[in-house]
Amino acid sequence: MSTIQEVIAQKGQSVLTIDRSATVLQAAELMNQHRVGAVVVMDEQRLAGIFTERDMLVRVVGQQLSPKLTLVEQVMSERVVCCRLETSVEEARVVMRNRRIRHLPVVDQEGQLQGLVSIGDLNAWHLDAQEKTIYFLNEYLFGRA
Repeated sequence: MSTIQEVIAQKGQSVLTIDRSATVLQAAELMNQHRVGAVVVMDEQRLAGIFTERDMLVRVVGQQLSPKLTLVEQVMSERVVCCRLETSVEEARVVMRNRRIRHLPVVDQEGQLQGLVSIGDLNAWHLDAQEKTIYFLNEYLFGRA
């Protein structure tokens, strides 16, 4: 059974973070620059929340707030669902589906940020595993394995 640690090892531990006192405009510019749908909000070295495209649409655009004047801490999601490195990929997919979220911060036992996985990362991992299975079954069926 594959774990989130394997996904993080393949994709890398790099996580875009932003301080809670940044403006929504700064967060949006960072997300656009790196072509990502979320940034983890930090309060010094502690995970304070997550700011996503959905937060932007619902809490900023939907409320007609100014991105230049609104702080990330005012509109971020504070109740963040996280997983651990030892979490199975399937369990993470189920959590994301059931909670209707697309980004899952990965933390260690002390709550320190270790990475971030998106539903796209997990779908790519699943697709890669399926392609390997198909390849090996094909090799077996045709006597090349």
